Amino acid sequence: MSGTPNLAGGQRQRPELVELLARSALGDQDAFRGLYVTVVGPVFGLVRRVLRDHAQSEEVTQEVMLEVWRTAARYRPERGEVMTWIMTLAHRRSVDRVRSAQAAADRDRRVASWSQVTSYDEVAEQVEHRLEREQVRRCLKSLTELQRESVTLAYYRGYSYQEAAVVLGAPLGTIKTRMRDGLIRLRDCLGVGS
Repeated sequence: MSGTPNLAGGQRQRPELVELLARSALGDQDAFRGLYVTVVGPVFGLVRRVLRDHAQSEEVTQEVMLEVWRTAARYRPERGEVMTWIMTLAHRRSVDRVRSAQAAADRDRRVASWSQVTSYDEVAEQVEHRLEREQVRRCLKSLTELQRESVTLAYYRGYSYQEAAVVLGAPLGTIKTRMRDGLIRLRDCLGVGS
């Protein structure tokens, strides 16, 4: 028996795969069709095990096969078997899809958490225990609009400096300066000692 290693699905390297891939690299569509028919099943099986979603698995399998067609000339027999090369492409593409989906879900959760606004009335009740509501409103009105927006986002809606900068579309340093100046003016207006 030759020293050909076992490949995905228990298959052994078949010499015709090397020939089909080499001809595909030269643009031979019939050769690629033959390669496609031979490898698409194992590719789909691997992708399906990683993604666990039939529709996405079909899509990624097609992306992998398109990549095989476009990059067939890059295959080097001395670096490994054809099937191993194709299955590596499939595995990488599948893992990339999983990571991409996870990153999108993480982004959606972050955006959702930023968009949750604390009710003004809940915060106002806490402020009333320390200061008269009207005095706070009067002092907030004495701020510039930019200071008021920054302070309101941070103290009434619970945004961090970074989140406020994103919402207001301003640099982080500008937001910090707005908040600091606004808080100093509020402190002075409310007569709170430093």
